[in-house]
Amino acid sequence: MGFDPWDAAFVADPYPAYRELRERGRAEWSPATGQWLVSHYADVSALLRDRRLGRTYLHRFSHEEFGREAPPPEHEPFHVLNGNGLLDLEDPAHGRVRRLVSKAFTPRTVERLAPAVERLARGLVAGLLADGGGDLLTAVAEPLPVAVIAELLGIPEADRGLLRPWSAAICGMFELRPDAETARRAVTASVEFSAYLRELIAERRRRPGTDLISALIAAHDEGGRLSEQEMISTCVLLLNAGHEATVNTTVNGWWALFRNPGQLAGLRALPGSPGPEKLSTAVDELMRYDTPLQMFERWVLDDIEVGDTVIPRGAEIALLFGSANRDPARFEDPDALDLGRADNPHLTFGAGIHYCLGAPLARLELVSSFGALLDEKLPPMRLVREPQWQDGYVIRGLRELLVEF
Repeated sequence: MGFDPWDAAFVADPYPAYRELRERGRAEWSPATGQWLVSHYADVSALLRDRRLGRTYLHRFSHEEFGREAPPPEHEPFHVLNGNGLLDLEDPAHGRVRRLVSKAFTPRTVERLAPAVERLARGLVAGLLADGGGDLLTAVAEPLPVAVIAELLGIPEADRGLLRPWSAAICGMFELRPDAETARRAVTASVEFSAYLRELIAERRRRPGTDLISALIAAHDEGGRLSEQEMISTCVLLLNAGHEATVNTTVNGWWALFRNPGQLAGLRALPGSPGPEKLSTAVDELMRYDTPLQMFERWVLDDIEVGDTVIPRGAEIALLFGSANRDPARFEDPDALDLGRADNPHLTFGAGIHYCLGAPLARLELVSSFGALLDEKLPPMRLVREPQWQDGYVIRGLRELLVEF
């Protein structure tokens, strides 16, 4: 079985195909996706930092100059929203926006959230326990990061049910070759979410609070030159990137633990609840072992060499995070789950200027939810039935994870 993102068997277990890719060379053309596949850790890590690649090309070229077709006009609301977020901006705009967002989204902000995150995680787990079990995805994995991001942004509790559907619709466009219906849903969600945030920003201008939106407005008013569209796109990105990886690491991670009972038993055997340091190490290994974002795409802005292959300007490169995180040239026994793995510079959060700004918050949420579920006062959790993978390949996650106590 080769690299085929639309094949259910590949999506369920892409790692043998990655092994074959790494053995064949450092860059391979994929006719199916129209991309150059880069599968080795050293190359992926280096290219994430290489400014000859870009998340966009529009800061240097028009669509015509770059040899690409402009997206359909009816998709414009999605592209305006996506294109003004940190994930797709390039310097100098990226540096300007990131500096301003970093002033508002500080390590102290994350530290302040810690008690609330732990309280939320334990409350959700208590609800799952009271029901005797259920779907870990909908009972714990999804509501925790959505609630945390909503709290961070200052979104009223009554409106928080809107967030996950909007996010899921928008993230559908990050898959390979999204169909017309996926695009339609993404555009509708982009319009509705943007309108909602525009009203919320206007409200925070009138009555500032202690939330991140108020802090972004303050940064703008102090001469920071953060446009309203950049504020909106930043908030949407924080929700989308800030919870998709956390949701999927939680369920993918528990599925990995159920398949590796020795590793799970080692976590449970610790006296008292597993400590934050031990859990943090375990969470990093779970993110490496089954990476929630399998592929990160970049445009080639200037000709570049990967090994003996010259990749020309105008091409697209697929950086295969899932493969890089299983590369034996960097990780000893990479196909084994080792929750005590100390040397673990996985690329799950990216690298270079687009390194995930929310990585500390994601780790906090994951350590809190795994800690709550592994509390020694709880009966052990077990799997009800083997789960199925979602259809998407780029964002890797399960449809559900049914458990019982």
